[in-house]
Amino acid sequence: MTMEKTYVIKGKTKPNWLLVDAKDQSLGRLSTQIAAYILGKHKPTFTPGVDMGDEVVVINAAHLRFSPKRLEDKKYYWHTGYPGGLKEMTLKNMLEKHPERIIRKAVWGMLPHNKLGRRLIKRLRVYPGSEHPHEAQNPQQMA
Repeated sequence: MTMEKTYVIKGKTKPNWLLVDAKDQSLGRLSTQIAAYILGKHKPTFTPGVDMGDEVVVINAAHLRFSPKRLEDKKYYWHTGYPGGLKEMTLKNMLEKHPERIIRKAVWGMLPHNKLGRRLIKRLRVYPGSEHPHEAQNPQQMA
């Protein structure tokens, strides 16, 4: 009986650049696709624990699609570090003030919460409008 060896990629692969248009997209479905591309799960050589994903540029983050009830009911929480410093903001206010944070928080929840995940989240670049400064990298439209 012969034993097959497991192939483990060594070194770093050159990441591709992907462009994602978030206009009229659902947050959950969009975030899962982005997280898969950042992790590199779309590549046949995917290896867990190895940084081999792609760089993702998201445009039109301010134009995500939400139900009216979700805009009022969903809340984001954070703590300032001071006693009694628990803050909250509704999705509607977050969409008006910091639309890029909505996608970043959703994708971060789908990445590993360790050193690798902190390195991977830096590959995500989110912009509220249709303009972005990454034309020189020639990002390909995500299918």
